Parts: sequence; structure tokens; C-alpha cells
Amino acid sequence: MRVGIPKEIKVLEYRVGMIPSGVKELVDEGHEVFVETNAGSGVGMTDDDYINAGAVILESAKEVFDAAELIIKVKEPQLKECEMLRSDQVLFTYLHLAADPEQAEALVQSGVTAIAYETVTADDGSLPLLTPMSAVAGRLSIQAGAFALQKANGGRGVLLGGVPGVKPGQVLVIGGGVSGTHAAEMAIGLGAEVTILDRSLPRLEQLEEMFGGRINTQYSTKEAIDNLVVESDLVIGAVLIAGAAAPKLVTKGHVAAMRSGAVMVDISIDQGGCFETSRPTTHAEPTYVVDDVVHYCVTNMPGAVPRTSTLALTNATLPFVKALTSLGWREALKQDSYLANGLNVHNGHINFEAVASELGYDYLSAEAAISA
Repeated sequence: MRVGIPKEIKVLEYRVGMIPSGVKELVDEGHEVFVETNAGSGVGMTDDDYINAGAVILESAKEVFDAAELIIKVKEPQLKECEMLRSDQVLFTYLHLAADPEQAEALVQSGVTAIAYETVTADDGSLPLLTPMSAVAGRLSIQAGAFALQKANGGRGVLLGGVPGVKPGQVLVIGGGVSGTHAAEMAIGLGAEVTILDRSLPRLEQLEEMFGGRINTQYSTKEAIDNLVVESDLVIGAVLIAGAAAPKLVTKGHVAAMRSGAVMVDISIDQGGCFETSRPTTHAEPTYVVDDVVHYCVTNMPGAVPRTSTLALTNATLPFVKALTSLGWREALKQDSYLANGLNVHNGHINFEAVASELGYDYLSAEAAISA
């Protein structure tokens, strides 16, 4: 199979869809790999590294898209990339379509077969291709929040860990999944006082055992959010409903009642955000202020640490890429229900029910698309 790896073009996105060691594995299996020049430069991987792994370097994204049957990316295709996609191609990347109707329409119009990393789902409900980036985003959320809390950056001037004689900062994490857990771990490490809200009692029990009483856990209700948001120095939004838009759990009223200089970090922004006052930002301009509360809503948070993120992501995606290249997309999805759950778009149809419902498209099941 002919595999294409274009350079990411989202603002300040330095990650790359595949590293040279992954390229070598594909080439050794008889596949051709085309890499856009400088695709790996943001993570310290040169064109020569890819050439030595067996890749062919091409000068433009258009050349890569024209040559490839399978496109491997990191972030959702920008609209000008969608224009280069074809109905005989497979796209394997993060999509987050529920929060991006323009991209969804462009993919539907292209006829491409699009498989989303974030909805590849295991039988136990875990998300093996979202997990590594969720871990990175969770850890970064505390770094970003701590930085934004500094007075010079618009924050309250609170040190999360406090010092002897001064109480630590109050951190509220809404959502006890992968991102929330990693956020809590980082906040605890800094010495903050941490509360996690979640609607799963078994998960709250796991978190209690995991952190050994170093955090407060509370069942997530509207009353709990009402009480805790306004008392917090830093609020982390880490809510996920796979493939669907995030619910708006923190309202404009909550934000207006928060302490001046408090900080909110919305990890859920890729799926529309879980704060009513959230709007997408970039690494170039990561924050804005609403009612004296600093908001950090960068849609590609792991892109801030592209080398770590790329290595973590490609470790997880490579087995699925190898299945797609060796079997073809139909047979790979037939043999792997995890991968079949990732099918979002095929031949002008939306194949993930939550996306179809959110955006108002007719839904065609992945099973029907695969067998067509």
C-alpha cells in the first residue's frame, strides 16, 4: 500500500503522524511511504532520518496526497487538506467531528473513508488511541494553569503548592478519566489541594485507592459544581463523551461568581468544551479573559510538547496502521471491532452515531459501510 505522511499545518502544530522507525516497519513489509519534506522537523526528525528508513520525500502536501492510498496525520485535516482528499483514500487521524461541522461537511463531500483515532474503542469502553494524548493534555493542563495563575499572566497570584504557613491552591478537576487523573496527579505533585468530580462511583473508588487519600472525591452533581467552582483557584475541564460534543457543565453564571484571577483550563475544547464560556484558542494566543477569569482553551494542547506527544501517539497507532496496510481498510475493520468503532465517514455518509446526531446527518452504521 502507498502511505502518505503530510506535514501538519494547524497553527503551531509540530507533531508528525509517523516517526522513522514506524516507516521502516512498513517499508520492510513491502509498502511505499511518502513523507512531505520537513514533516518531522518539529520533533527533531530530519528528511534524512526518513530516507534512511526507506521513505520517499516529496516537496509538497499535494504530492503526498496525490501519491497515497492511506493518509496518516495527527490533527484533523484543515479545509485546504480536505480539498485534496479522494473517495479512494483512507484518512487515519484525530477528527473530533461533533464540534467541527465544516470539516464534517468537507469530508462527506470528498467521499473519503475517515477513521478517527478518538473513537477507536475497546470492548471495555477504553480509547487506546486517545489515551496517550489525554495523558499528555492532563499533565499539561496543570502546567498551563499554574503559569496562568501568576499575576503577570492575569491570574490570582497563587502558588499551587503554597509554602509553609500558607495554604495551597485549590484545584477542581471535573471528570475522572485519563485526562482528569493525570491532571490530578500533577496537581498533587505540586502540593495543591485537589478535588475530582465524576459521575461514576466505581471510578471514584478507584481514584481514592490510586491516590491514597491525597485527593478529595465527590459525586458530580449540579450542586457540587455550583459550590466547588466558585471556591477554586484552578478548574480543569476533563469531560469526554466519545465522539460527541462535551456537555456544558460550567455556566456563565458560575464564571461570573468565580474569584478574580482564577483560571479555567478546558481540555474538552476539542469536543466543543465543557465550559459555556469556552472558545477555541491556539498556542500563539492561548488565553483570554471572561469576567476576570483566565481561560486556556487550546485545541491541540499536546502540540506544545510535540516530541513526547508524537512518540506516545505513534507507539499506539502503529499496530492499527499495520493492520490497515496489510489487510486493507475493509478487512482490517472486519477483523478488529476496536478499529471498526473508529469509522466516522465513508463514501459521503457519517458512520458514527453520536456525530450524526450532533450534526444532523443521516446515520449509516459502520457495519453497513464495511459490508457495502
